Amino acid sequence: MIPPTPTPTTAPPPRALGWLLAVPALLGTVLTLVIPTIQTVSMSFQTGDFMHPSRFVGMKNYSSLLADQVFWTSAGFTLSLVVVPLLVSVVVAPLVALGLAFGGSWVRRAGMTVLTLALVTFSPVAVAAAWLQGLLPDSSGILALAAGLRDPATAPGALRLVVAAATFGAVCAIAVMAYLPALRGRTPGVAAIAVGALVALAAVAVAFQSFAFAFTLTRGGPSHTTTTLAILQYEGAFQRAQLGYGAAVATVLGILLGVLGLAATLVAVLTRLRLTVAADAPAPHDPPPGDPTPRNAPVPVPPGASVPLPQGAPAPGGAPGPVPGAPGFPGTVGGPSGQASGAGIAVGVIAVVLVTAVVVLCSWPALGSLFSPSERAGDYGVQLTTWWPAVAGAVVSVGVAYLAALGIGGLRPLGKGSEWLLLAFAPWLFVGMGPLSIADWRLVRNLGLLDSAPALIPPILVSIPALFVLTLLCKGLAERGTGDFLRGVLLPSLPMAAVLAGAVALMNAQELLWPLLAEQDPSLATAPVELVREIGQFLRPGSGLGAAPVTVVVLTALVAVAAQFLYLDRLRITAGRTTDG
Repeated sequence: MIPPTPTPTTAPPPRALGWLLAVPALLGTVLTLVIPTIQTVSMSFQTGDFMHPSRFVGMKNYSSLLADQVFWTSAGFTLSLVVVPLLVSVVVAPLVALGLAFGGSWVRRAGMTVLTLALVTFSPVAVAAAWLQGLLPDSSGILALAAGLRDPATAPGALRLVVAAATFGAVCAIAVMAYLPALRGRTPGVAAIAVGALVALAAVAVAFQSFAFAFTLTRGGPSHTTTTLAILQYEGAFQRAQLGYGAAVATVLGILLGVLGLAATLVAVLTRLRLTVAADAPAPHDPPPGDPTPRNAPVPVPPGASVPLPQGAPAPGGAPGPVPGAPGFPGTVGGPSGQASGAGIAVGVIAVVLVTAVVVLCSWPALGSLFSPSERAGDYGVQLTTWWPAVAGAVVSVGVAYLAALGIGGLRPLGKGSEWLLLAFAPWLFVGMGPLSIADWRLVRNLGLLDSAPALIPPILVSIPALFVLTLLCKGLAERGTGDFLRGVLLPSLPMAAVLAGAVALMNAQELLWPLLAEQDPSLATAPVELVREIGQFLRPGSGLGAAPVTVVVLTALVAVAAQFLYLDRLRITAGRTTDG
């Protein structure tokens, strides 16, 4: 008998290369996150404005902040905006994800199509502008919720309801996209709990930085009843020219966000979360979820039985076997067979119908403006001004993050504990443009770049959320033990890097605060800024309030749905130790 020829393996790159790949992210973090943070904290102990030099005043700004009733009102209102998105993230989304998981592939894809469309068509400024039509005479239906924004007594409650309804589809979509891979993994219970904790922390962090909705709908009024902490910072620093006061608010926000980021990182590291791609070829005899058999352990063959093939390999003349983590694989949500049960399909269909109904109802005010763009914001010249800086910033920030993820997660420079290196980036995991905007604006002004095209590029050189996701993915791929870094880690993770770059570009294009600060030249206004200026001048029934032309909306939606079907639907999240120890 001729012995089997061993499969040639490629020697993995040296671990030292991991440190080298992480250097650009470390430099980017220091230059665009750490230094602006130090500058912001330093400014919070000073007083001064745009025209006069600053001077040290110690804790005076914090004393003024704590004595300011508007600060406490803003803090309370900002905290209240957390409640509904948090409930959607940790209660509604898991139930929807379970329903879709039990419903089988087509039901799951139908549900994810609805949620993906709700996510990619969500533009905070455009959606808020659509809700403003509720202030017009004779408004009815769900739009009538906005009528309470006129009265100081009812404005906070009205804005909470509007924000909850307007963001339901986007929040539910992001959360379900996180839960489904956990339900497909080897440890659905532990992974889903860990993912739930991460989603909850992210929901709180996003709510703490709420700016676009309240600014577009009420400008923080009437009588500061709907002022968020982000708006208070903006007003203090850029409208009243009290840089120290604004920096103090930013520092408070930064501390809260830093704590949330550290907590999220500890959850991911301590639970040993990792991402993998289910369609990748598993190692021979890879055990099913929950099976304690070590990877590559000999599999006993009863007398007269055929030799078992690796999981996912085609039997002679037959179809490929199930892939670990794929829907229907034993131990994953969806049942032990490759097909969903009748009850599972019924549950999934009910979940799809319910989530579609709620998303359509909550998005109804914005649906009309979706295909009716504003005359100025929808101009293709404005769209070019909006998208090229957004895409450029996304390519740079996600590209730098991807290199670091390959180094930390793929090459494991510290061995099994390499993900602890993420703690160096953790305080800025959830930090957006707001808390660092004062320091970034001063830098751009000192460089003479205000009212110039380069100033529109987001000033953060590394996407920390992308770094975390890609590190967990590279970690999971590396632990599969193929020994081939190129085919085992780099190539399977490239699509995720592209997906995250697209997501960051979409977020950059919808950003309101930074373009509002960096540009006063009308010819350089982005679509969200143009829309805010337009609705500030006039608002009439039926006016175009969309932030993008129909072609841009349709193309974005098609690309997002394709990414969901072709790649995201194959991801799985697992927790705990690897089966090989």
